[in-house]
Amino acid sequence: MTTPIQPINLFEYETLAKQHLSQMALDYYASGAWDEITLRDNRAAFERYKLRPRMLVDVSQRDLSTTIFGQTLPLPILIAPMAFQCLAHPEGEIATAKAAAKLGSTMILSTLSTKSIEAVANASPITNYQLPITNSRLWFQLYVHRDRGLTKALVERAYKAGYQAICLTVDAPVLGKRERDTRNQFVLPPEMELANLAALSDLEIAYKPGESGLFAYFLEQLNPALTWKDLEWLQSLSPLPLVVKGILRGDDAVRAVESGAKGIIVSNHGGRQLDSAIASIDALSEIVAAVEDKADILVDGGIRRGTDILKALALGAKAVLLGRPILWGLAVGGEAGVQHVIELLRDELDLAMALSGCAKLPDIEPSLVVSLKYLNINN
Repeated sequence: MTTPIQPINLFEYETLAKQHLSQMALDYYASGAWDEITLRDNRAAFERYKLRPRMLVDVSQRDLSTTIFGQTLPLPILIAPMAFQCLAHPEGEIATAKAAAKLGSTMILSTLSTKSIEAVANASPITNYQLPITNSRLWFQLYVHRDRGLTKALVERAYKAGYQAICLTVDAPVLGKRERDTRNQFVLPPEMELANLAALSDLEIAYKPGESGLFAYFLEQLNPALTWKDLEWLQSLSPLPLVVKGILRGDDAVRAVESGAKGIIVSNHGGRQLDSAIASIDALSEIVAAVEDKADILVDGGIRRGTDILKALALGAKAVLLGRPILWGLAVGGEAGVQHVIELLRDELDLAMALSGCAKLPDIEPSLVVSLKYLNINN
């Protein structure tokens, strides 16, 4: 009997995942907005940054830990909020949470998850780490609905369940046009539900002829009138720190900090909202400079290698968020697949740090990386 070949990188997981997903699920996970320019550029942008390693540095002992909100994380890899994970595996978000817990990683649960806030919290005790970190490694991602009572209830449930931060998505006042979803007339299978909303309302991703059911849901249920003034109200709902996700400009980052945000996620929503938006990694330096250590900066979009993480850290991020590769691991191997995806990136980062002369994350600083636009590529 032939032993199945285990993937050795995230690209192989993506290839294998296509064998495990329905076409509708694959297109939902993989697609970007309109012509998918930003989706492609998120990946291509990392290749525009080159590394400048140091030599003859003692890297015999390496430490990948970072700090966010003053708390220690064993590695600078968080799991981005992603909806409808049961499309990839029956255990969905619970499998992802268990894998994250085993590695001490932080998972950000989507408002539109297919497992509830409480079920995911109960499934994610921290069991396998050596650092003095808190009992919960969960944040809750929030979409603000038109019904403020519903939004308030979601925040209160997350706080009661032990989540450690509220992650407000600000780049989706309406949903970007994802043409693959439109063509498929995307809808959740009848056996799946919006687990966080089912007990609070009768909201669902309904079938819409000729349209994506999710596009229609955003149009009907989410609040496109949200402004910076509303952040004060959101912060009054719980004592949890507020993280603002979807910032691509320095002035918006400053406004977020002035409005009380303790963290900023530099993100273009995985290329799924405004097509032709700047790649997240290209926006990072401006935002880091604008914020001046007044908030913790994270970044997502296009990360597929340990060297990508190294570049993001050198440009000023405290950590990165990993999105689609988590779904590929989930589709291929459930909890074990998610864990392996994170382990692959962790090990690649560890190796890249050693080869760059960095024994710990504070050693990773801006001089380590240079953009191609500053190089004379003709020489």
